[in-house]
Amino acid sequence: IKFEFQPLPYSYDALEPFIDKMTVDIHYSKHHKAYYDNFINAIKGTEMESMDIKDIFKNISKYPMAVRNNSGGYFNHTFYWKNMKAHGGGQPTGKLSDAITKTFSSFDEFKKQFSDEGKTRFGSGWAWLCLDDKGNLFICSTPNQDNPLMNIAEKKGIPLLTIDVWEHAYYLKYQNKRPDYIDAFWNVVNWEEVTRRYETALK
Repeated sequence: IKFEFQPLPYSYDALEPFIDKMTVDIHYSKHHKAYYDNFINAIKGTEMESMDIKDIFKNISKYPMAVRNNSGGYFNHTFYWKNMKAHGGGQPTGKLSDAITKTFSSFDEFKKQFSDEGKTRFGSGWAWLCLDDKGNLFICSTPNQDNPLMNIAEKKGIPLLTIDVWEHAYYLKYQNKRPDYIDAFWNVVNWEEVTRRYETALK
């Protein structure tokens, strides 16, 4: 199979105390796995089986809703796990740090705007830091399992950092306090990975 259900890059308890072990376990092994399985079923026997996922996203408007929801759920979760790590947090350095300061005036202002985007996303969805086609950073959010690579996205770009604000991402520990989960998220951000994505996207 072209698409694989990738192993979690760390143990279930690696993000404690900020994101609890049980949430990571259920989120990864049940929610993420279900999106993956449903995605594979949705594309079975179609041209999409051999396509690159980014090409599927570019044409997502012409595919069934099951493909849109499950390809997004599969990709977004894989992307989310990788932009976190144990003992993460802090700030990026180098080119990405400069670009964030240039775009948002300061790292703190960037954090505030990104957090607000996640806190105010109505219902379920994601907040993103992306790079647009002119090489500028921007923050956006998407509903459900959509992402900025899809041709139906309000604002399209290359994702660099994401946070999952579906209730299943935080409810066991934070209940309805989504802002507390978002604040805690900054302690586990893997800035090395985000920087690597930024440098790749610039090429």
